Amino acid sequence: MDFNKQVIEEFRANGGRVGGPFEGGRLLLLTTTGARSGAPHTTPLGYLPDGVGRVLVIGSAGGAPRNPAWYHNLVANPRVMVESGVFAYEAEAVVLEGDERDRAFARAAEADPGWAEYEEKSGRTLPVVALVQVAAGPPSGPRSPSAMLVAVHDAFRGELELIRREVAASGPAVGAQLRVNCLTMCQGLGHHHMGEDQQMFPLLEREHPELAPALARLRDEHEVVAELLDELRRALDSGDSASLLAEVERLTAALEAHLDHEEERLLPLLDALVF
Repeated sequence: MDFNKQVIEEFRANGGRVGGPFEGGRLLLLTTTGARSGAPHTTPLGYLPDGVGRVLVIGSAGGAPRNPAWYHNLVANPRVMVESGVFAYEAEAVVLEGDERDRAFARAAEADPGWAEYEEKSGRTLPVVALVQVAAGPPSGPRSPSAMLVAVHDAFRGELELIRREVAASGPAVGAQLRVNCLTMCQGLGHHHMGEDQQMFPLLEREHPELAPALARLRDEHEVVAELLDELRRALDSGDSASLLAEVERLTAALEAHLDHEEERLLPLLDALVF
């Protein structure tokens, strides 16, 4: 409990970044409602991407013979809160069953054999739970539009860096979970740029007509990134990690340049807009 408390405090103080065994990994804070007490309980957990608005957590309890308390809580009360980086959102916890559970766990164990070791040590079938974001608007996060944009950008920067390391360590073949990680990032980035093209950029253009050339360039950069995402998907289809790594490196260079450019041009103006 003391360890969890330290991790939670560090997570919240540093925008989701922590040291120790969770350093450099994917970590979220899951808040459940106590099955008996009705009180909120927060637990730091590693997670697996599983599409936009959905992540997976596994009830390993470090290989203990019993399911963790957070699992019992969400079975009794499936509505939970998730903190991811600086963002927080309400989610519905769905316990995966049958083939769906087995496929998800196999992906996880292929990417990290520690999951299979935990299952063998525990003597039980480890539960796999999908946390599905409730469709009630975007996650809460920084209050100012400029800080929100930087936070979203930093989330993409962080996820892409994780994927780069995973691809580099994957060996010659592309694993199933790594494929999901890449496709989830591609889908999320595509949605983000579509939202900017359809909402933020037109609003900026109306308020600041002089920005039209800069916004046209940013839209062009979106097209370049979209083409690179298509190339990354094709590399995924090939199943060759060397070609995938090359495409991830190309995407990283182009995306980082675009994000830096967008922040340089737009951050000074965003907080004066009414969304």
